[in-house]
Amino acid sequence: MTLPRRAFLNNAVTSSLAMAGFGGLSGALTSLEASAASTSGYRALVCVFLFGGLDNHDTVLPYDQTSYDQFASVRTSLLQAQGNARARTSLLPLTTTDPTQFGSRRFALPPELSGIKSLYDLGNAAIIGNVGPLLQATNRTTFEQESVALPPRLFSHNDQQATWQASAPEGALFGWGGRFADAVLVGNGAPEFSTISSVGDGLFLTGQAAQPYNVEPGGAASFDVLERLGEFGGSGVSMPMRSLLRGESYAGAQLLARDMRAATRQALDANERYNAALASAQPVSTSFPLSPIGQQLRAVAEAISIRGSLQAQRQVFFVGMGGFDTHSGQAGALPALLSALDGAVTAFSAEMEQHGLAQDVTLFTASDFGRTLAVNGDGTDHGWGGHQFVVGGSVQGGAIYGDLPPAVIGHEQDSGGGRLIPTLAVEQMAAPLGRWFGLDDTELNGALPNLASFASAPALGFMA
Repeated sequence: MTLPRRAFLNNAVTSSLAMAGFGGLSGALTSLEASAASTSGYRALVCVFLFGGLDNHDTVLPYDQTSYDQFASVRTSLLQAQGNARARTSLLPLTTTDPTQFGSRRFALPPELSGIKSLYDLGNAAIIGNVGPLLQATNRTTFEQESVALPPRLFSHNDQQATWQASAPEGALFGWGGRFADAVLVGNGAPEFSTISSVGDGLFLTGQAAQPYNVEPGGAASFDVLERLGEFGGSGVSMPMRSLLRGESYAGAQLLARDMRAATRQALDANERYNAALASAQPVSTSFPLSPIGQQLRAVAEAISIRGSLQAQRQVFFVGMGGFDTHSGQAGALPALLSALDGAVTAFSAEMEQHGLAQDVTLFTASDFGRTLAVNGDGTDHGWGGHQFVVGGSVQGGAIYGDLPPAVIGHEQDSGGGRLIPTLAVEQMAAPLGRWFGLDDTELNGALPNLASFASAPALGFMA
């Protein structure tokens, strides 16, 4: 059987472009000054991005009777559709390290998050309340008077995803995960494996030098053209193509051709190194859910398991989960999404714990934005601030950091319809993660340019 010429060319171009992200990494590394970041031992950050906008009001719910009744009066139709799953008696009540933190108000998680609730109770998970993109502290009054600078293009999916990841709307070039990696690249033994994605979305992981490396469960993202040739013609065909892609016979002086040769050679070598390390490693022992997010976190666990072979001391991972844009059908869709998230996170946490890595790996969630408290019929609309989870053995867990505004319409952090104005900026949540990762204050301010705008606010102490 022959491989059609058109299919061959399409696969060759697609594969080459997919791997070209490595081009220029070596040159960029040489231009970096010696890093001041601490890179002793191993540490990894895992961002779980929930695309579409996680409904914060259905993630951390009011639990004291008064607050729950107020919440239920606003969300009557949605609660009726959700049935017993959102009855107060079905919720999982939370304790906090400071019982006076919210006065008489109490909170709970939905039953679908029972695994994360157990991690919270063990002190290995915390909640970051009402966090989102901000340029400066904002409330309802300053928002309505337009007397403060606001993040551009609020409530837009693409722009707020980019702002969460890179402190700028769509078109941003560098994400704060990539900037964190930039700070440690010089001291990291495997710069090509410092930022790893399972969804191909590169913004969060892209730095001036750091470039995202793509993996799948069971190995590196495949180089399709070589696999196709191997299938149709065996090694007698694929090996010459490998030699050609690596540019082993190219001696020309054209810069573009030389750069392409360097990119494909580096990509091929990295894939082979990664897959060889994984082939000789002990398989992941935890049973991960077969859901897409479960398999993505399995791929992250595999990558972490071969950190020694790859000589990686600092790594940032990015995984993604879609479906959270619940304008309609929320009662049926969101519980299943939360359950899938819970199963994947708890499996990942168990795998890290089993291998003594719980203290060295921190997972956190992020999302485009929260959603409105008000119901549009059978769903909710785009919001702004939301609540996120941080999970790991170094997390000062069993606590809620930041604020959880009341579940009513019209308070001082409500921009309309129960759409929360954040009381914490993304940078304020990112800074403790960066310090734990090894960055000093200068590097943090470089990675998080807007952090200085919140210098007078108390630092969040959720990382040990």
